[in-house]
Amino acid sequence: MDDQSLSDSSIVKSSATTESFHVISEPAVLYLGTPVVLITSENEDGSPNISPMSSAWWLGWGCMLGLLGSSKTTENMRRTGECVLNVASIDMASAVDRLALTTGSNPVPSNKMEMGVQFVPDKFGHAGLTPANSDIVRSPRIHESPVQLESKVHNEYQYGANNPRVRTELVTFEVCIERIHVDSRILVEGNPNRIDPDKWRPLIMSFREFYGLGDKVQPSRLSEFPEYYYKHPKFRGPES
Repeated sequence: MDDQSLSDSSIVKSSATTESFHVISEPAVLYLGTPVVLITSENEDGSPNISPMSSAWWLGWGCMLGLLGSSKTTENMRRTGECVLNVASIDMASAVDRLALTTGSNPVPSNKMEMGVQFVPDKFGHAGLTPANSDIVRSPRIHESPVQLESKVHNEYQYGANNPRVRTELVTFEVCIERIHVDSRILVEGNPNRIDPDKWRPLIMSFREFYGLGDKVQPSRLSEFPEYYYKHPKFRGPES
């Protein structure tokens, strides 16, 4: 038997003798733990709408958003081509919760009625949040949010059309970040372009419950080189 065969045999033996606690599971949702985002958009009458969501992920100065096709936010983003992504902190949990079973759509879409969702025209007043003017888009920012991302829609994609486990129409939006507003209290001291992860405490949605971040687990090798290496070279500067 050659060395490779001995190695493969050891792997099989090790796998067979290792105790496993895994079972087959079919959760109804896969909210494995992602930041909560309050998307602000502009209604057809010029009033603002707020939609809480956590199906968002970022690459560079771009973001992918997963939304219900029947959502008022989806309707608004299709019409205006813009929004603001207000990332919630743990201090905003109560406000986010007040928005949880509300919609800006009237009448309430049928797929939301069984969940007890109600039409609320004034989301800011209902949640106790404060609107702030944006610089580039018409949608307002949320003053209480420590991180506010003015964004424009780049693309829209259908999602889950061939997935039998998707119960309703879903869409994904690719948005480009046009301007970022950050609470100075969560920045690295002396660097306006770097958020301090020891100060920033995002609100996390995990299986429909609210959580915050714990302490740093261990140092990361990814943090050993300058963060500005992630920037496109033409946007780098001495203050990066």
